[in-house]
Amino acid sequence: MSEQPPLMESGASCGFPSPAEQYTQGSLDLNSYLVKNPEATFFVRAVGDSMTGAGIRSGDILTVDRSLEPVDGSIVIACVDNEFTVKILRRNAGNIMLEAANSDYPPIILSDGMELRIFGVVTSCIHCF
Repeated sequence: MSEQPPLMESGASCGFPSPAEQYTQGSLDLNSYLVKNPEATFFVRAVGDSMTGAGIRSGDILTVDRSLEPVDGSIVIACVDNEFTVKILRRNAGNIMLEAANSDYPPIILSDGMELRIFGVVTSCIHCF
């Protein structure tokens, strides 16, 4: 198994620079922060700009947990009529809708005959530059 990269003990100032410290806290395994249930977790890369209002940009890597029950307001990986999408799940009075986090995109309102499968709940987002 490969060695984990080190984690600096002190944070990095996003304002004025602070004196650099050469101390590390040990290695950092991102799985320990991002994955709660390894057997039910997968990663997927986001494509497009429909979720920018939720902080998800094209190219970001999303952590998705299939073991979580999606509730109203969950960001989910869904398949609507065989097309994958990342959207906010909305449930209201028995109706289901998938909402974008960008006002340029209309919601997907599920109607009779449409097939919806939820593949999991997004639990984190890694921004990739």
